[in-house]
Amino acid sequence: MLSSRNVWIFIQAEKKHICHRSSKHFAGLNKSRDSSVITPSPLSSFSLSKSLSGLSAARRGLIHRKMSENGVTSRRSKVLTIDTMNATVKKVEYAVRGPIVQRAVQIEKELNEGAKKPFTEVIKANIGDAHAMGQQPITFFRQVLALCSYPELMNENSFPEDAKGRAHRILQGCGGKSIGAYSASQGIECIRQDVARYIERRDGGVPCDPDNIYLTTGASDGIVTMLKLLVSGEGQSRTGIMISIPQYPLYSAALAELGAVQVNYYLNEEKCWSMDISELQRSLEAARQHCNPRALCVINPGNPTGQVQSRECIEEVIKFAAKENLFLMADEVYQDNVYADGCEFHSFKKVLFEMGPEYSGTVELASFHSTSKCYMGECGFRGGYMEVINMDQEVKAQLTKLVSVRLCPPVPGQALMDLVVNPPQPGEPSYNTFMKERTATLSNLAEKAKLTEQILNTVPGIMCNPVQGAMYSFPQITLPERAIKEAKEKGQAPDMLYCMKLLEETGICLVPGSGFGQRDGTYHFRMTILPPTEKLKILLSKLKEFHQKFTQQYS
Repeated sequence: MLSSRNVWIFIQAEKKHICHRSSKHFAGLNKSRDSSVITPSPLSSFSLSKSLSGLSAARRGLIHRKMSENGVTSRRSKVLTIDTMNATVKKVEYAVRGPIVQRAVQIEKELNEGAKKPFTEVIKANIGDAHAMGQQPITFFRQVLALCSYPELMNENSFPEDAKGRAHRILQGCGGKSIGAYSASQGIECIRQDVARYIERRDGGVPCDPDNIYLTTGASDGIVTMLKLLVSGEGQSRTGIMISIPQYPLYSAALAELGAVQVNYYLNEEKCWSMDISELQRSLEAARQHCNPRALCVINPGNPTGQVQSRECIEEVIKFAAKENLFLMADEVYQDNVYADGCEFHSFKKVLFEMGPEYSGTVELASFHSTSKCYMGECGFRGGYMEVINMDQEVKAQLTKLVSVRLCPPVPGQALMDLVVNPPQPGEPSYNTFMKERTATLSNLAEKAKLTEQILNTVPGIMCNPVQGAMYSFPQITLPERAIKEAKEKGQAPDMLYCMKLLEETGICLVPGSGFGQRDGTYHFRMTILPPTEKLKILLSKLKEFHQKFTQQYS
């Protein structure tokens, strides 16, 4: 047993001056009847803490461990530490809100406090947050949401009748006719019906069962939920999930947290980031040596790459999934963001059913959509849906159980999703304004996509594929060997060094390609095309000047 006396003596040996500082807390040194023996009074937790405070962290830890081993409990120890926390969480990384963005926030604070920089503002082009970049909300959507939030506004003449009608229908589906009430875990029934009808119209009449629709907290929630269902096994039987490289970091982060195996397949940059079936086959066969690949994830239109997959490509991917018995996950949140001539969005579900019963009756598919992108840009409402096709009924019951644990998606987000799939129709009061706003937003994005590609391709050392869709460009940059060497000496990815210097010197916040994955020996960055046109021109001009200066500096 490590007695109080021994602890006290141990402390004296470590730091002699603690004896003097702590003596007032030891309740005095008591002489025994044998005056030659001096016995310290038992150490209170307060006096011990005060005494230990003068020691180094390492020595304090040693004393605490010795005390714990001998039955003396320390009140200073924590249950949750970096060593005892869930190890998979520490592996999670999310580049679009990583170190670059954290530094950008610090720089903004410095500017607000009067610090002198070579620029007057930080231009954030790191994340697809449309409204934060100045994109205006759709009037009809906000009118209906206002009416849902404060139904007394129904009495106001300033709101059009079709907006009131949508709000009334949504509120009828809510408990207590209030969007402040919980909904069914799968989502409000009338909204799921509207989503099903929207999918049928989009896909040329392919049937859609509302019972296969799950409203979600943005598309991300649905994607992570499906991954949870798919991940199982240990060791070589552990689930592998095939994801595109470059990828949206939600996928790598979720797989790390779930302890699944990330199986990379590379998009073909030389062919405008298209999917290559031979590359899928290579990736799958290599993965089967160490895990059990069970699902194939596709993002179309692409993030961060901005490509739009052709119908022929989608058909080949479905055939591959059927042949290899893979669950298909189709992330289609940018389905309205298609700009390039000759490109068209084709949903995986539509193509699947056009291929006939051999595929439509067997291939398991989950597809995802969101209110956060396209012309809506309503990221903060966290609205979305997923549709499941050919899912085993017992698994579907487990899916319903799993979503019920989180009670329900945000009801305002569900209401917004309903407006996206059930917008104003011809002849309704809000139709003309709605179409004018929608068309203007998408046209503006198309112009900025073309502008970004054109300007970046005038810069020696930058190569940008056409931005066919979505909201991003993912240019390849050529970096001098000296810059690559310096980055490695600092323990940084070379494109991280590039993006950090860009931020510090110009105030432009981009995300290094290494945060999304890229072929070895290549370097990229991702930037959104969302800033207002004039600000985007400034951004591109500064970026061009910086790249030339950076190349010269390290040549």
